[in-house]
Amino acid sequence: MKYKIIPVTPFQQNCTLLWCEETMKGAVIDPGGDLERILAVAEHEGVTLEKILITHGHIDHAGGTGELAKQLSLPIEGPQKEDQFWIDGLPAQSKEYGFPLAQSFTPDRWLNQNDAVTVGNLTLEVRYTPGHTPGHVIFFHPDSKLAIVGDVLFQGSIGRTDFPRGDHATLISSIKEQLWPLGNDVAFIPGHGPMSTFGQERKSNPFVHD
Repeated sequence: MKYKIIPVTPFQQNCTLLWCEETMKGAVIDPGGDLERILAVAEHEGVTLEKILITHGHIDHAGGTGELAKQLSLPIEGPQKEDQFWIDGLPAQSKEYGFPLAQSFTPDRWLNQNDAVTVGNLTLEVRYTPGHTPGHVIFFHPDSKLAIVGDVLFQGSIGRTDFPRGDHATLISSIKEQLWPLGNDVAFIPGHGPMSTFGQERKSNPFVHD
């Protein structure tokens, strides 16, 4: 498996292009915007996009999804259905935060705990991780020991819980019950900022250290 992190939108959200080296088929995870930048990286790497994966429905993660899906006729998988109200509200979110007008969309597949998604010959495991939003999911590739965790966990911090239907206690439970068991040696791509490992965060993250 290979991946490239592509910061997009004024919020510098970590969109991830992830692909199978055997088939060169790939997925875009959280295309919040700047689609021309995402597509240029895919073209440069020789990747054929086959789907869009979404961790949660906030504008900086999902704002470009509807347009990209329409442009390339790509299916959308994720997040979990409890985030439908966030996705329905994307046009309003884009106005509120000064983003280009975003289209709402309906995923081709809502995801739940222990679902799997495929990218080429790769299989990613889905974990349901509410707290930042009620329908947040993360993607985990066991063979690579890599997780794409959206806004659940950051290097040295955790996701905000002051948005509608966010919940701090739920977020902490999601981290400890869904992320930590995957292993201390798992590296993760957060929604913003640099990568880290679960082990490092268990040692030093002031919000969730052991």
